[in-house]
Amino acid sequence: MDSFSAFPTTPISPARSASTVVPNDTGDLPHVSRALYIGQSGALSVEMVDGDVVTFEGVPAGSTLPIRASKVLATGTTATAILSLW
Repeated sequence: MDSFSAFPTTPISPARSASTVVPNDTGDLPHVSRALYIGQSGALSVEMVDGDVVTFEGVPAGSTLPIRASKVLATGTTATAILSLW
């Protein structure tokens, strides 16, 4: 479910909810993210809301990536303690 589909692609209000992410190659996130918080450093492979698959290499621990992802993929993801914010 994309709670922000009616908003512009650059919403500036802060996230209202968060959930723990278990990387999965087939399952969508329960909500399209507004941002992803990375608790432990590593690579982060995601499917963006528009369908592009990208890998962010060397994401430092404590980073928040302001991306709208529909999936966090297990393949290619080495970062851990990931939270989805929406």
